[in-house]
Amino acid sequence: MTHLWVRAEQRANEDRVGITPDGARSLVEAGIHVTVEKSVSRIIPIDGYAAAGCAIAEENSWPSAPRDAIIFGLKELPEDGTPLFHRHIMFGHAFKGQHAGKILLQRFKAGGGTLYDLEYLVDETGRRVAAFGYWAGFAGAAVTLKAWIAQQHGEICGPVSSYPNKDALIADLKSELSNTGKLAPNAIVIGALGRVGTGAADLCENLRISVTKWDMAETANGGPFPEILDHDLFFNCILARPGTPVFVPSTALREPRRLSAIGDIACDPDSDYNPIPIYHEATSWHAPVHRAADDPVLDVMAIDNLPSLLPLESSQDYAAQLLPSLRTLDDLTTGVWARAQTVFQTNLNEV
Repeated sequence: MTHLWVRAEQRANEDRVGITPDGARSLVEAGIHVTVEKSVSRIIPIDGYAAAGCAIAEENSWPSAPRDAIIFGLKELPEDGTPLFHRHIMFGHAFKGQHAGKILLQRFKAGGGTLYDLEYLVDETGRRVAAFGYWAGFAGAAVTLKAWIAQQHGEICGPVSSYPNKDALIADLKSELSNTGKLAPNAIVIGALGRVGTGAADLCENLRISVTKWDMAETANGGPFPEILDHDLFFNCILARPGTPVFVPSTALREPRRLSAIGDIACDPDSDYNPIPIYHEATSWHAPVHRAADDPVLDVMAIDNLPSLLPLESSQDYAAQLLPSLRTLDDLTTGVWARAQTVFQTNLNEV
């Protein structure tokens, strides 16, 4: 019998989960054994999983799970260097030249385990079967706007925390904007036709912020892109990869510009293809922005678990997208799982 073990997230400020109690119930009814760890932070209480027929385990007990269990989480594992012998479903961030990713792959190589990276669960056309992109865009635009609002008061953006739902977030931003006493900023989104860009644009439109929407056609010439500097806010919603142009080069810090807040929602500062090379490490919930310049001010928001700002909506949305693939866990030799394993094995061979 296939055994899916849903681990607790161990990263601070990570309240999301990749399966709901209703989804877990459907797996149990299909003959899959589901174990769910307790969690002090998960947005969905453990009682719903118990009622759905799941076995309940102690928080962070997955290292002692049976060897044939498939461990399912969202964000990274503790960086303790231990070999990984289980099969893991998670976002590994290890296949695009990320330097920290090489260490993760070495752990899998040492333990003989397998990584089914959630970013590489794709259908026959190469499209991801599930993504948090929309809510990453929505939340990323919100935090970047908070950075701009703080600037209007001569401050730098302070710590952020999760909201119970998107309506509470919108209400908070409307109140903060009204207290600046200034006209709303304008914004430009690159990657506007994708899930992430759509979320960023929707946040702006909820707040009546004017948005310029760019996608591949507008960036096909490879740059430079002085138009970006003519906006108050810039949201990068394109994943870094070979051939991605540089949107904001280091020379922009010395040029005349209106731009004062960047939301690098794609957030690949550790990649060799970082399209915003004025910063080099992710920011955090405690310190949401990196100040790249002081005169005039330019802040970069680069939090890499943005959807957890709205953990309920993002969990429900993602879980619904992923569930059809989880129902096929009994056969890992075909479909999305086989494709993900091929990507993993190719990258493992290069370590």
